[in-house]
Amino acid sequence: MAAADAAPPAIFKPVRAIGRSTLGALRMVGGVGMFALRGVISVFSPPWFPIQLLRQLVAIGFFSLPVVGLTAIFTGAALGLNIYTGGGRFNAEQVMPQIVALGITRELGPVLAALMLAGRVSAAIAAEIGAMRATEQIDAMRTLSTDPFRYLVAPRLLAATLVLPLLTLVADIIGVAGGWLVAVRILDFNSTIYVRNTMNFIQGWDVGSGLIKAGVFGFIVALMGCYHGYNAKGGARGVGRATTHAVVSSAILIFASDYFLTTLFTHA
Repeated sequence: MAAADAAPPAIFKPVRAIGRSTLGALRMVGGVGMFALRGVISVFSPPWFPIQLLRQLVAIGFFSLPVVGLTAIFTGAALGLNIYTGGGRFNAEQVMPQIVALGITRELGPVLAALMLAGRVSAAIAAEIGAMRATEQIDAMRTLSTDPFRYLVAPRLLAATLVLPLLTLVADIIGVAGGWLVAVRILDFNSTIYVRNTMNFIQGWDVGSGLIKAGVFGFIVALMGCYHGYNAKGGARGVGRATTHAVVSSAILIFASDYFLTTLFTHA
């Protein structure tokens, strides 16, 4: 009996720690999955709150335009300079328009727009819903027979999923324009030839694949903000942790999903 109650040898402590971490990660994945499923069901089932959806479309989309536009133009300009410098080593400077357009539309446009929304929108969603959780406003909604998922989560998920592809399209245009600006004003490219090479090279699927990615990224950004805010605990400190976790988890999932989507589109 004494042997059965004895503490396990120290050699097993790392194994137990790994087991606890693995179970915790699986528990969180399951929690996020169930939260996402419930959120999607809430999007497609009544009652709907169109005023809330309109507010989120404006807050997530319109007010994110400046930061997305500035990020895109400087990214396109820096990408153009780097491609020109790298291509010069192989006497291939003339491929700059094509590579800038491809890099912006397929990867940098959707990813950078999503990261800007992760820093701005996901954090704001987590802070807002977390503060409502801390002040028991979510419990009050249930008392008033209002489903918090349909009122708080569903409009944000739908708005971010719809808006980010539009923001990405704007980022694509501005990013390509940033590359054109550097090429024409600094690197002495001919403007007409640059635009013609870009238009002849870019294909509809290049833009379309980036917009599909953006829709997925938008859902991730809103989901992580809602999940961490909804499950915030511990008052103001818990809200701060939820905000940080929302941004970090959004960024990680954006990069991970970008890899898997790129692999899928490449082999499609």
